This record gives sequence, C-alpha cells and structure tokens, in this order.
Amino acid sequence: MRNGTSHLFVPGPTNIPDAVRRAMNVPMQDMRAPDFPDLVLPLVADLKRIFRTADASIFLFPGSGTGAWEAAISNTLNRGDRVLMSRFGQFSHLWVDMAQRLGLDVECIDVAWGEGVPVEEYQRRLSDDKNRLIKAVFVTHNETATGVTSDVAAVRAALDDTGHEALLFVDGVSSIASIDFRMDEWGVDLAVTGSQKGLMLPAGLGILAVSAKALAAHEYSTIERCYFSFEDMKAPSVTGYFPYTPPTQLLLGMRVSLDLIFAEGLDRVIARHHRLAEGVRRAVHAWGLRLCATEKKWWSDTVSAIVVPDDVDARQVIANGYTKYRTSFGAGLSKVAGRVFRIGHLGDLNEVMCLSALAAAEMSLRDAGAKIEAGSGVAAAQEWYRSEIRLIDQGQKDCAA
Repeated sequence: MRNGTSHLFVPGPTNIPDAVRRAMNVPMQDMRAPDFPDLVLPLVADLKRIFRTADASIFLFPGSGTGAWEAAISNTLNRGDRVLMSRFGQFSHLWVDMAQRLGLDVECIDVAWGEGVPVEEYQRRLSDDKNRLIKAVFVTHNETATGVTSDVAAVRAALDDTGHEALLFVDGVSSIASIDFRMDEWGVDLAVTGSQKGLMLPAGLGILAVSAKALAAHEYSTIERCYFSFEDMKAPSVTGYFPYTPPTQLLLGMRVSLDLIFAEGLDRVIARHHRLAEGVRRAVHAWGLRLCATEKKWWSDTVSAIVVPDDVDARQVIANGYTKYRTSFGAGLSKVAGRVFRIGHLGDLNEVMCLSALAAAEMSLRDAGAKIEAGSGVAAAQEWYRSEIRLIDQGQKDCAA
C-alpha cells in the first residue's frame, strides 16, 4: 500500500494536530529577542493548569522525559539516600536502574507485570521505617509497557496515614494531559512528563513540575549536575529566557497544543481518552483475548497491551500491521516481547481513528494465525462509541434546554 496515509498507534510519539505542525513550520527565531518571554511565560503558567497545580515550579528541559527524571533525582536527593520504588514494566524498571546508577539506595518491590504500584506494601514499609530513612517514594502513574495505571492518590494516603515526610515522585510521561492527574490535591512533589504524549508534540521537551517542598530539598542536595540544574533552569519561568538554546519550534507548537486542550476542556480530554480506551478494550474482549493489565482497576486509558494467543507471535502481528496495512503498533518490551502488542490511544485521536486501528489489528492478528472473527472487535467498539456519542448528544441537548 503506497497511497493514502500511514497510521500511528504507538503510545508515543502520538499524532500531531495539523494546527500544531503548522505553528512549528516557521523560520528560525531569535531566542534572545525582547518579546521571547511573551511566548515562554504564558506556557509556564498554562502548564500549571495541565498539572493542576497552583504553586509548583515548572521546568522545561530540552530533552526527553528521561532527562526530566534525572533532573528530579539529581536536584533533590543525595547519594546513599534510601528510596522506595516498585518495578512492574519496562519504564518502571528503567527508573529503578537510573536511581541505582545515580547512587541511591533503592528499596525495590518487584511486582508481576500486569499489576501496578503495590500500595499496601508501600504503606507497610513506610510504617516500618521508624527512623525515616526513606527519603522518597516513586510512582509510575502509567506503565506504558503493560498498559497499567496506578493509584497515585492512594500512595499519598499511605504517606499521610503513616505520617511519613518522604518526597513523592511521579512518572506521568504517558498519563499527564490524558489521564486524571492532580499534583496539588495528591501532594505530589515532583511530576515528570514529555512533549510527545498527551501534549501532542514531537519528542524533545522533558517537563518537570516541582513542589515547594522539593525545592526546599534541593537546597540540601549534593549530587553533581550541570545541564539539569534547577539553579540554571529557574530562569525560564522567571525571565522567559533559557540558559542554553531552547527548541523554539516545540515551544511554538506547545502554545497551540495547550490552546487546543483548553478549548476542548481538560476534563473533557480526560473523558475522551477513557471513552476511546473503553472501545478498544471491548474490541479486545470480543476477540476472545485479554489485556496484559490483570484487573480492571489497572486498565490504562492511554495504551492497551494486548496478549496474543499462545500460538501467535506478537512480533509478527506488529510486522503485519506495518508492512501490509501501513499501521504502526507498539511492541512488547522485555519480559512481554513477543507476547503482547500495544495500541496507543492518546493524544489527537477520535473514535473513527480507533476503529481503523482495530480493523488493522484484526487483519494483522488473523494473518499471524489468530483465530478471531473478522469484524468482531470493530463491531463491539462501534456499538460502544455509538452509545457514548448518543449520551453526549443528549447531554448537550439537556444543557441547551
């Protein structure tokens, strides 16, 4: 197939709205121009709305979410500090690896892939930490590798119930601006996201929100840093100028992407992601397959990791989609390689786009030997989307009346 468009259904980078692409397609600009802060400072203010915070500081690092992870750790902790983490997918695994390589004493809880943060075990260990050796608790809000979303609010409750003062770190790379996230309400101290997910931009910006408590911890942190130093990166949120060359085109695109999110309404964006995700899940169940996420409470609204039948190689499903149907699905990573393929359903996405992903997935699965009924998943998703749109239409009519 050479005609038409290619279809992207990986869980990041996500599809970029045309308006955002046009905003970035401009000549190079002067990053020291007198009016450059007119672009940067409103972005910082509006990102606080995305994180749902009134008081946190926003740092924009040219880089990725991984860079913002490193900034969060290196600016607030010290070598040898004990931290509580859990590992249940490739990205939570990478976060543990980074913490260890930066010299932290990691108390790691290994959880079955398909489950999420073990809140009860967190609470037990925090309660047992009588000498308050644990300096930080880490939560991967949405584990992209397995399609699992964890309960950040419950972790905050565990900290509060035990009277523990550890910092709360949250990886929100594939959740923020797509799944409900409330930095202030949940008492999050450091929250990380990236430009290429719910913010509907190319990769290239690591975004970090930092609480007043975390900024206070920064005063006592002695881990070496340079590029990721909070001291240097305070400038953009105060002056509007970066200490080094910023990705101006990404900032211009972000202005439009944030405008699109606010025009739709952040709550509606989150509701749309749930609606689209549920359609995908109903298709999976209609195929007679299951999600990698083992229970409904773990189901992610931004990515579904789908377990293939035992006699099917998920890598072949992905290859079929790409080579035959010009459709990209996410691969299974590490422990689930060859066992799952992933449909990303976040960002600039609607019902018909999800239906095209499901149609391509059905063909790719059948070509790989899966015994599923053609059209079954698409039909299940269609009925869900039709029923939900009817409810939305009725609600709008009731509001108008």
